[in-house]
Amino acid sequence: MRISDSLVEKLLRGTGEVSEEQLKGLREQEAAEKKPLQDLVISSNLYSEKDLTKLYAAEVDVPFIELNAKEIKREILRLIPERIAKQYRVVLFGVEEDGSKLLAMEDPDDIQAINFLKKQLGEQIKVHVATTSNIQAALDQYRGNISSELTKVISPEDQEEELEEEIDEEDLAEDSPIAQTVNLIIEYAVKSGASDIHIEPRESFVVIRYRVDGILREANKLPKKVLGALVSRIKILSNLKIDERRAPQDGRFKVQISSELYALRVSTLPVVDGEKVVMRILTEGSKAATLQELGYWGSSLDSINKAIVQPHGMILVTGPTGSGKSTSLFSVLSMLNKPSVNISTVEDPVEYRIIGTNQTQVNVKAGMTFVNGLRALLRQDPNIIMVGEVRDSETAGLAVQAALTGHLVFSTLHTNNAATCLPRLLDMNIEPFLIASTVRAVVGQRLVRRLCVDCRESVTPDAPTLKQIADIFGTSNANTMKHYHQLEQSALEGGIGKSNTGKTAESASQLSTTESKINRIWKAHDGGCNSCNHTGYKGRMGIYEVLDNSSNVQKLIVSNATSDVIQEEAMKNGMVTMQVDGFIKALRGQTTIEEILRVTSEK
Repeated sequence: MRISDSLVEKLLRGTGEVSEEQLKGLREQEAAEKKPLQDLVISSNLYSEKDLTKLYAAEVDVPFIELNAKEIKREILRLIPERIAKQYRVVLFGVEEDGSKLLAMEDPDDIQAINFLKKQLGEQIKVHVATTSNIQAALDQYRGNISSELTKVISPEDQEEELEEEIDEEDLAEDSPIAQTVNLIIEYAVKSGASDIHIEPRESFVVIRYRVDGILREANKLPKKVLGALVSRIKILSNLKIDERRAPQDGRFKVQISSELYALRVSTLPVVDGEKVVMRILTEGSKAATLQELGYWGSSLDSINKAIVQPHGMILVTGPTGSGKSTSLFSVLSMLNKPSVNISTVEDPVEYRIIGTNQTQVNVKAGMTFVNGLRALLRQDPNIIMVGEVRDSETAGLAVQAALTGHLVFSTLHTNNAATCLPRLLDMNIEPFLIASTVRAVVGQRLVRRLCVDCRESVTPDAPTLKQIADIFGTSNANTMKHYHQLEQSALEGGIGKSNTGKTAESASQLSTTESKINRIWKAHDGGCNSCNHTGYKGRMGIYEVLDNSSNVQKLIVSNATSDVIQEEAMKNGMVTMQVDGFIKALRGQTTIEEILRVTSEK
């Protein structure tokens, strides 16, 4: 839906909530960026797409409708052919008892479209306005599942023929079956909410797997015959060498799906049965989430907020690959990104683009390593430096020197928890007194699957379950149980669980614990629901621990204390460990205890 600039201005003035100064600023931004006023209002968070569409609907006197695409019956949807629906951006979402057809449109003033639809459906139609994203989600329902779509693209003859063939130029053309196959694989990955696509050759077939919410799931199998053309098509898109099949390659390309722009980071690897391809899906131009939205609360939030406003020092984020370290850094750097500071990064690869910062991609072949990149950054007059990863002693030494000489340095490290990070720096030959004086805070994190709010269940725990929880979390101790109750109250005040909207939403102010016992626990519904694709989980969230480098912790670092001793001291100072953070979030209905133990259990 495109609303004219003059009408947008009229709608905003009519609310009385937007000042003339804000409107003037938007007009200046519009002239500078050459973007429609409607897009700027949404991107600047003055109004959401939904709220702006509601204002427009009230102005043109057409009812607003918020569609749930998955609840639209396919037989009703298909009363309008897919081609017509996409041409006019219209969705038929219901039929009333008197035969009236309920339509949702982006542009209810499109007289040509309405006249055409009346000829197709009859005179009894009722037009509603819906948001662009709502309409697009509904139009996507015309598609079947990936298996049926791929079967349409790859002919049965291709399926039966298993022999490898030479790759023809026609196979790689934009409208070829192979190009359509690649497009479908990516499109269904995005719709499934996948973070990675794996294309894996086996002896007699090719497996397509998606990583959704951290778990790999098989999506489809293709005939082995298509592997060569499939990989070559992806290499062409990623600007890689088609004829190089014996060495790994890395590349990147962008695709637009449902008006959203996605960047795909491509990695190829020779394996026994051919070439394997993994594509990481990144949303281009996505707005950074706040630390609260990521799941920080209480003392963890206070510690990290205190550390990032220091004029110099080092903040480290630790965790295994795929634990959300880049996302946390993206949020922090976006918070600090102002015209008055120079933020420079050296990353491998550049996952998130931050407008207004200077981001450098590591290129080992060209001599641009983390060490050389960091040396170059220090000559670029930076205020804030982000080093993608501390991998060796030289990088660690330079990062510490930068933190000592007036820079705020962010980096990541691969360790199991926050406390292990400090002895790891000792292993890299960094002097203990330098670690103690430069490190401001260390964040340890993991990602866990989030419970589906439409079908999760709260249950009263039985005796065996309570005993298991007591064995792991020590809830049989009265003081410990009281502490967990206080933490849950603090988490509620910090907004954890307040966004529990959905069909099963209970009172957000209701606690799962008292000072003496656990009243309820949450679990995934067996078999899930349509909303979560029958898994019981939908999306992921972070669990965190933030180790504040207090004077007592500094003394332990200088005396070469072990990570266990450092962790104990940090907990005395009020640090909430990752496992306890997860336990509190499980009590708040955000995830399950089983899920927390899956990613944090060390036994």
